[in-house]
Formats: sequence, structure tokens, C-alpha cells
Amino acid sequence: MSTMIRAARDRDVAGMIAVEAVAGRMFAEVGMDFVAEDDPGTVEELLPYVRDGRAWVVDGDDGVPAAYLIADWVDGNVHVEQVSVDPRYAGRRIGASLVEHVAQWARERGAPALTLTTYTEVAWNGPYYERLGFRRLTDAELTPGLRRIRAAEAAHGLDRWPRAGMLRELGRRNGPNV
Repeated sequence: MSTMIRAARDRDVAGMIAVEAVAGRMFAEVGMDFVAEDDPGTVEELLPYVRDGRAWVVDGDDGVPAAYLIADWVDGNVHVEQVSVDPRYAGRRIGASLVEHVAQWARERGAPALTLTTYTEVAWNGPYYERLGFRRLTDAELTPGLRRIRAAEAAHGLDRWPRAGMLRELGRRNGPNV
């Protein structure tokens, strides 16, 4: 399997949902059943990202998505809404490649930074994103849009474990060598 990143197409959405479901199950291994059992999303939720050019996939050996990333614009920055990798493809730097791809996409569109929200104490979340050049934001540094996202996450019950907003400035290439 190569790490060829491509724009997602309508027909990829079912595969993206399947990736989200299987990747989410990993959270059960660290006692986060509420995440593992969470709804992986719907076609109606993902299609706007695909049709607006804000969704990318990496195909697995079977030609269906093995990983994906979707992004939003939040307060002038590109917000990584979700990045998920099928655990069968873990350890191949696919997630890092997707993040670097969206960082370049964001730079080309004049965004000063990437943002995301994540669990701070899950190895493949907060610490992973720190290795990719993100830094944790204090509550005072959260933009209005990130505050709204964090409030929605809390209302959805995601704050049972520590979460934070993170930012990666895009003025220069400060991510991993992928």
C-alpha cells in the first residue's frame, strides 16, 4: 500500500464511516468505551466535506479508504475536524501524512494555522499531535470558534477525559519529515 493521498469522492463516504468505527474501537483499550461506542457519523454529515473539497483519503490494499481527514474553516484557521486511520494500517505514518497534506492545503489558501481538539492523555491523540508540531492552547487562547467546538464536545459527553484545543502555526514547515 502506498500513502497516496487523494480527494475523497462521494462513493468513499461509506468507507470513511467504516474507518471511523474501527478506529474508534481502539478507545475501549484505554477504558474509553463511551468513545468506542460513539456514533461514527453519517453519510449526510460527511458529504458536505467531500463536496466542498475538504476531505481526503488514503486507500488500503483493497482500494477502499484505510484513512481519512476532514477539515473545516474555524476563525480563519483550518481546523482538523477528524483524522482516522484503520488500526490495520497503524504505524505507517498515514495520519502524519494526512496532517501534512492538509497543512500544505491550508498554506496554499492563506491559513495561518491548523487547529484541532483532542484527548490530551491518549497516546495517539494529544502526545501524537505534539510530535506533529501542534501545541496545547490554554483556555484563554481558544478562539470563539474553538470555544463553541469545545462546548459542543462537552455537551456530547466527550469531556469525561481531559481534552484540549491545539494549534500548529503554518508560517514555516514545522511538522514531521513525511
